[in-house]
Amino acid sequence: MELDEVMRTTFAARAYTGEDIPDAVLYDILDHARFAPSGGNRQGNRVIVVRDPVTRERLAQLAEPAAKRYGAQVQAGERPWNTIVPTTVTEEQVANTPAPPGLTAPFRTASVVLVFVVDLKLVASTDRYLDRVGVVSGASIYPFVWNVLLAARQAGFGGTITTMAVAQEPQLQALLRIPQDHAAAALVPLGKPVKQLTRLTRRSVAELATRERFDGPPFGT
Repeated sequence: MELDEVMRTTFAARAYTGEDIPDAVLYDILDHARFAPSGGNRQGNRVIVVRDPVTRERLAQLAEPAAKRYGAQVQAGERPWNTIVPTTVTEEQVANTPAPPGLTAPFRTASVVLVFVVDLKLVASTDRYLDRVGVVSGASIYPFVWNVLLAARQAGFGGTITTMAVAQEPQLQALLRIPQDHAAAALVPLGKPVKQLTRLTRRSVAELATRERFDGPPFGT
């Protein structure tokens, strides 16, 4: 499969056939993905391969509080977990909102769950002094995460990047024995997709790229 096809057809797969991903296949996926870049090539990325059903059930449970908040905010017409626009959703509304199944079920139904962790001692958080939520540290882990999904697509498997359980990071660290100076960045359920999408909807280049400045003319050929 050509690279451009892999890039255009790698989607967020949340429904799986139940077919197993053999360790040998998963090893090859990680072997290819490990060449992702990281800040200073410090390679502070780690991944925990979780197959145990009891542990995966616990991961689903840890995702539920954030998923309930996500669902409540969607029902209120908000963009969930936004750090710019204040929410109008109350804690009572969150408590009374069921967790959307699509945000928790994949932990139970996927062949394997990968937990991605980054060593905070090895990242350069150049936005740490800005008055906003930090995002730069993710540059040292998310290329690796995305490489895994691309390699999985190449191998005929699929998954999705989830972060709901990260909201319960202390419990996640205790469950998986993650050191305190390491941050959980993403959890990725992987499996054989029930249906492989081949046409994804995305904004055009002209809608997302501009010339010379944010408000510049659309970029095009």
